[in-house]
Amino acid sequence: MRSFVSFYLDATNMALQAIGAHKLRAFLTLLGIIIGVASVVLVGAALSGLNAYVLERISLLLGSNKFVVARVAYAGKITQEELEEMYRRNKDIKWEDYEWLKRYCTLCVEVGVSDEARVDLRHNGRELLGVRVNGVTANMGEIWDKKISEGRFIAPHEVEHAALVCVIGADVVEKFFSDRDPIGETIKVRDMPLRIVGVEEKRGSFLGGTLDNYVYLPLTTFERIFNRRYNVLLHGKAASREMLETTIEEARLVMRNRRRLVGNQPDNFAIASAEQINAQVDQFATTITAVAVPITLVSLIVGGIVIMNMMLISVTERTFEIGLRKAVGARRKQILLQFLIESSLLSSVGGVIGLLLAASISWGLSVATTTPMLITVSYVLLALLLSSSIGMLFGIYPAYRASRLDPVVALTRN
Repeated sequence: MRSFVSFYLDATNMALQAIGAHKLRAFLTLLGIIIGVASVVLVGAALSGLNAYVLERISLLLGSNKFVVARVAYAGKITQEELEEMYRRNKDIKWEDYEWLKRYCTLCVEVGVSDEARVDLRHNGRELLGVRVNGVTANMGEIWDKKISEGRFIAPHEVEHAALVCVIGADVVEKFFSDRDPIGETIKVRDMPLRIVGVEEKRGSFLGGTLDNYVYLPLTTFERIFNRRYNVLLHGKAASREMLETTIEEARLVMRNRRRLVGNQPDNFAIASAEQINAQVDQFATTITAVAVPITLVSLIVGGIVIMNMMLISVTERTFEIGLRKAVGARRKQILLQFLIESSLLSSVGGVIGLLLAASISWGLSVATTTPMLITVSYVLLALLLSSSIGMLFGIYPAYRASRLDPVVALTRN
């Protein structure tokens, strides 16, 4: 056992000396491995970062453990024909559906309602275009996991009495109230004056669009301003993430009973959840990974070919050394292993350098831009495993040639 370990230590030491003796050549040889590993890790970091970014923003939009009942929802793959069929078959979601779901969905911790319209806000000579106005029930603050930086969210009695109050997003604050406290101020929506009672904490952007261009007001006030209650969104919240699918299934059965659907009759409503959207994002990221990673592996293969070429040159240059080692008793297996260790070590060094390069680039992009980059352990292990494996694979032929050299002939080539 001791001689076995000693051999590997000696072989590793000799490999390091051989690499160190030709630093520039070794570095140029490793460029393919360095670029390949860096590419694999960067692609993985970009996809993982994008995935985490999208999931985080979806949670901000939809809240946790939450689902939506709507006339049409885009959860899952759907063709244009299926979408058109859904619009023909599905019915509007009405206030009576909300009361029914709230009454009979026993697993739902909360059931709320929202409706939305877009308006252009004008205040003190300034204008903010395309503001999302959401009419909500009071519990939507809890369902959406709203974080209020100033004031409070809509109260139940304000929904009951169609109070002229609202909660505004950070964009509205920055546009109209950057120089003063907005709480207690009045802003008009469709010429209806609304007193500001709360400010939502800044949420940032999502895929280039702002998440802070919002005004929330009691649903009854929304109906009074926009004169409609014909198609709303129902929002349900489960007790936990583990209970979400069970709660959604119960809500589906409750809605089917409400619509008097039996047997194989398709749902004439749609249910979507953050978990379903997350699954779609994961599937999308997996598809991109399956396409992008093999492309980046081409540079690793090129690097492996270059390593094989360098190792063949090394065998030629060290023919006398190989012959001398055989003459003093080194076996073919030992010569083979020596050169395999050298090629694997050389490739592994390239993998480590490529990993450090990818980490530096990822850090720079994260600091300089809003591009999310997340290097995961799985991609790090994949890159290092591939780099060392390629060194081993492409080092087999040169190592085999070295092990087959005749010591008598080799000693004459000094």
